[in-house]
Amino acid sequence: MKPGNTILGEYGTTVFTVMSALAVEHQAINLGQGFPDSDGPADILAVAAQATNDGPNQYPPLMGVPELRQAVATHNKRFYDMDVDWQSQVMVTSGATESIAASILGLINPGDEAVLIEPLYDSYLPILRQAGGVPKLVRVEPPNWELPLDELAAAFSKKTKLIMLNSPMNPSAKVFSEEELTFIAKLVEKYDAYAVCDEVYEHIVYDVRPHIPLMTLPGMAERCIRIGSAGKTFSMTGWKVGYSTGAPDLIAAAAKAHQFLTFTTPPNLQKAVAYGLGKDDDYFLSLGVDLQAKRDRLVAGLDKVGFDVIDSQGTYFVTVDFRPLGFNGNDVKFSKHLTVDAGVAAVPFSAFYQGGAANGIDHFVRFCYCKQDSLLDAAIDKLGSHFGGV
Repeated sequence: MKPGNTILGEYGTTVFTVMSALAVEHQAINLGQGFPDSDGPADILAVAAQATNDGPNQYPPLMGVPELRQAVATHNKRFYDMDVDWQSQVMVTSGATESIAASILGLINPGDEAVLIEPLYDSYLPILRQAGGVPKLVRVEPPNWELPLDELAAAFSKKTKLIMLNSPMNPSAKVFSEEELTFIAKLVEKYDAYAVCDEVYEHIVYDVRPHIPLMTLPGMAERCIRIGSAGKTFSMTGWKVGYSTGAPDLIAAAAKAHQFLTFTTPPNLQKAVAYGLGKDDDYFLSLGVDLQAKRDRLVAGLDKVGFDVIDSQGTYFVTVDFRPLGFNGNDVKFSKHLTVDAGVAAVPFSAFYQGGAANGIDHFVRFCYCKQDSLLDAAIDKLGSHFGGV
């Protein structure tokens, strides 16, 4: 039998799926995969239901329904003072991952280089390689997640087509500073490159820390595609509604790929997300405030258990060093031990770096805290009972 796609064939099942399946098998509390255990605001759900009943339920426009594209443009102006033409600079996709794929496939030619900052969200590298791109990897590492400026500069060259920038960053929970973004912007300009900016956690930042889109920096408006996610902003990850904002020529390039990926996204969900983006400031403020409280709740418990907890600046996630617990094994073994023996699932952090547990970062795991308080408390109770720290 002839083999399937050799590039994709190199990748196994995602670590999220593996750990979630193990959690189900052992009836463990799943703090591994990043999805909330609530279904988002009731008024947005009601708008989606009404739009389904009212119709039409046929193919909406390739670029998205006008209501949502206008709402995305307004959202950019409201939160970041960005002037965006909804007709030429906004595209709706079936989730942010499709926005990422369309951006990469639309911009990369075989042999083009792309700078990626590890730890990586798992879809970036397979999509880039499938497009024929050549990855140039730069690492930020726990516990400080400091951006190595010299290494980043060395990764750029005349062959660089784009940098993939994820801030707030999954899985590290790092929020890039204005100084770091300015350094990146200068490299993008110097090498006549683009930036694909995964900003799905834009409203989930903590401790009065601002989220700064790279696109707002001088010279970047014409070089960036900025990606948002209704799934993260409204805690409805199953809806898979994403949206890209960028210069007209970049959005047009991404749309060439989008038309051959999903072509379009359910119209009822688009209309509901358009409504949601118009919610008052209290909603967007409370999203971060509520999740910060959950972060603090889980962090306090993990600290009592005995983990060395690393600062979580945004997203749904917190990383811990498990060496203080005295476990004899790497992060993959520890994650399985947690799930099977302690009854709590986490994700081995080495999975987000090339080389896996052999990369020298093999004593960290990631927990997710976008869960009900009672579930977080139950998880801490299990961990405390198992390790004797609570």
